[in-house]
Amino acid sequence: MRAITYSQLGEARDVLGLVEMDTPAPAAGEVCVRIALSGVNPSDVKSRKGRPGMTHPPFEQVIPHSDGAGVIEAVGDSVDPARIGQRVWIWNGQWQRPFGTAATHITLPEAQAVALADDVSFETAASLGIPGLTASHAVFNGGDVAGQTLLIQGGAGTVGYLAVQLAKWAGARVIATTGKAGAARASQAGADAVLDYAAPDLADQILAANNGAPVDQIIEVEFGANIGLDAQVIKPNGRIAAYGSAKEMEPTLPFLPLLFKAVTIDIILVYLLTPTQRNLAIDHVHRALTENALACPVEQIFTLADTVLAHEAVEAGARAGAILVDCQN
Repeated sequence: MRAITYSQLGEARDVLGLVEMDTPAPAAGEVCVRIALSGVNPSDVKSRKGRPGMTHPPFEQVIPHSDGAGVIEAVGDSVDPARIGQRVWIWNGQWQRPFGTAATHITLPEAQAVALADDVSFETAASLGIPGLTASHAVFNGGDVAGQTLLIQGGAGTVGYLAVQLAKWAGARVIATTGKAGAARASQAGADAVLDYAAPDLADQILAANNGAPVDQIIEVEFGANIGLDAQVIKPNGRIAAYGSAKEMEPTLPFLPLLFKAVTIDIILVYLLTPTQRNLAIDHVHRALTENALACPVEQIFTLADTVLAHEAVEAGARAGAILVDCQN
C-alpha cells in the first residue's frame, strides 16, 4: 500500500513523506478498509508538530489522520464476511495506534469502521469521525434539546457549523457567535441569530437574542477565553460543553457565578467517548443525514502525494469546509 508517514516531529514539508509498505492483514476482529478519502483535522497537525508535553512520536513510524471513508476489502476471523464490500466511515483511526487513514488502506477493529448508507458520499463521511461526533456529543450529551436555546460559540467553524445544524434539526433555538467573515456561514447552517464574537456588549446581545432570558446550554470552542461571558449568559443548572480552549489552555474560572448557577461543565475529548456515548452520537448523526438535515461542506481535496499541502491548508485556518486527501490518487 502507499502511505504518508513521519518518524520525527516537525513542519509538514520537513517530516511527511510518501512510502510504499505492506498492507497489514486483518487480525481477528479487524477489517481492512481501502481508503477513498482521508480527513485532515487540526488535531492531526498538532500531533505531527508535537502536542504540549510530547517530545517524540509515540511510535517509530506514524501514518497520520483519524478520519476517513472507504470500502472494506478484507475481514479477520470472527468478523462477518458479508462486510466485505461494505461502504464505511472511520473513527479514531490514529488514536493511540501508529497507522491512521493517510494511506490507501487501513486495518483496524471492525467497530471503528461504521456502515455508511449508500446515499451518503465519502466526502461527507470523511468528516464524521472528529468534527461530526464532537458536534453530536456536544449538542446531545446533556439530553433532549427540543425547545431549548443553545449558544454555539464559533458557529462558523467545522464543529460549530455541524453543531448548529444538529441543534436545529433536534428542535432547539440557536444563537451562534462568529467573526464577521463567518456570519453568513452560520446563518446558512440555520442559526436563528448570529452575533459578532468581538462585540463589546456581546453578553447583552446574547440575552436580547433570547428575549432577555439566559441560554440553556453553551457549545464552547474557546473555553478559557469565553468562560467569563458564558457564566453571565447561562441559566441556573445550565450546561457548558467545551471541546476547545486554544487561546487559553489554563483558564481562570469565575467560580462563584458558576457555583450559584450550579453550572455543569462538560469537557469533551471525542477520542475518549464511552461506547454508549459514541453510539448515541453516531445514531444522531446518521438520523440527521437520513433526514437531509446535516451537510458537511468540503473546502479542498488533495492527492495523497500532496498531503503536505493539505496539512498546510489546515494550519492556515479560516476554512469554509473540510480538508480531505484522496488516497487513491
